[in-house]
Amino acid sequence: MKNKLLKIFRVENIYQLTIVFIVFGITGSLSVVVGKFFLIFIFGEDLVNNEFYWLLRLILIFPVYQVLLIIIGTLFGQFRYFWEIEKKILIKMGLLKSSRS
Repeated sequence: MKNKLLKIFRVENIYQLTIVFIVFGITGSLSVVVGKFFLIFIFGEDLVNNEFYWLLRLILIFPVYQVLLIIIGTLFGQFRYFWEIEKKILIKMGLLKSSRS
């Protein structure tokens, strides 16, 4: 089971896998909190009662998550690992050209 997880996440050892899980956990939780405070900062408290609040929040969480993933991953010494994930996402979205030609 351990070897399968190492292979799926493309990490070298269980220590790196643990760090990856911690970074994903912190980033997910933090992106939800930061997204909420960012919306309230920009639009004010009145937005919370607006019907578009949850739509805007969901749209905002994705880019916030991507940025925080790189920042938190770097703080844990895993910039290269999370940058590779980020490049794959940006290529799939068409925002970055593939280096494979």
